[in-house]
Amino acid sequence: MSRSSFEIHVTAPFDFQQCLQFLRRSDDEVMHVARETSVSKLFDVDGRLLLGDIMETAHGLVIAFPEDDITSSEQEHVERYVRDWFDLDQDVAAFVRMAETDELLRPLVREYEGLRLIGFPDLFEALTWAVIGQQITLSFAYTLKRRFVEQYGPSREVDGVTYWAFPTPETIALLDPSELRPLQFSTRKAEYIIGIAQEMTDGRLSKQQLRSEPPDVMHERLLSLRGVGEWTAAYVRMKCFQDPTAFPAADAGLHQALKHHLGRSDKLTADEVRQYGERFAGWEAYATFYLWRSLYGDV
Repeated sequence: MSRSSFEIHVTAPFDFQQCLQFLRRSDDEVMHVARETSVSKLFDVDGRLLLGDIMETAHGLVIAFPEDDITSSEQEHVERYVRDWFDLDQDVAAFVRMAETDELLRPLVREYEGLRLIGFPDLFEALTWAVIGQQITLSFAYTLKRRFVEQYGPSREVDGVTYWAFPTPETIALLDPSELRPLQFSTRKAEYIIGIAQEMTDGRLSKQQLRSEPPDVMHERLLSLRGVGEWTAAYVRMKCFQDPTAFPAADAGLHQALKHHLGRSDKLTADEVRQYGERFAGWEAYATFYLWRSLYGDV
């Protein structure tokens, strides 16, 4: 049996408009098209490219496929992706209760309540994005990702708009680092990304394998990858595995947001940031995400 749309029930608090504002934060975003009331995304389901339009309903979300009929297994794949993408299975009400007791987080959770920790359900995309973003500006990271996706990712054009899916590890594993240099990737970043793709293609690394491990073991396995340090490992646990305890303590945006909300002009020490992590215990990732959100205005 096939169908062209389905609904996902979402437990409150959930604010789709807050999520859309986050998804619209860069004009160079290539992995989705976020509009005023919807977001369109190309889903790669075992090589079949399905264009889904995600919109709000009274009880959650509806995902419509204007160009396709989808099977029940494809629906299951897309629903799992969307649940992970918007972190829909998280008990965010518990985060709100914690944040209401914290003077730093209280105004943020009231302003952005219903924002979910929007992530990268695909492990290769999460790792690649994290490596791309190391030690460069966010705007340049988006530029590099766009070049990478448009060079190697599958695409589909609908009504004059081209939608992209992320390149597969199988495609990238066959590259030589020199092939990424014209896109302005450093040789090291090219080596790291191709090495990760090769580990995944060879079956030595997968989301399923990592998900079965305790957080500390997962963290160490991520650190064993060339090009993955403490920040990247924590970021991937946070954004790909929806681990609410992940805390990218060295993140520049986190430091900037803390300085701003604390009214500090001096640099926070690593110990000071770790103390905030302890204060947010159990919800370090959500606290970080809300602090990041506070760095940019309405878009």
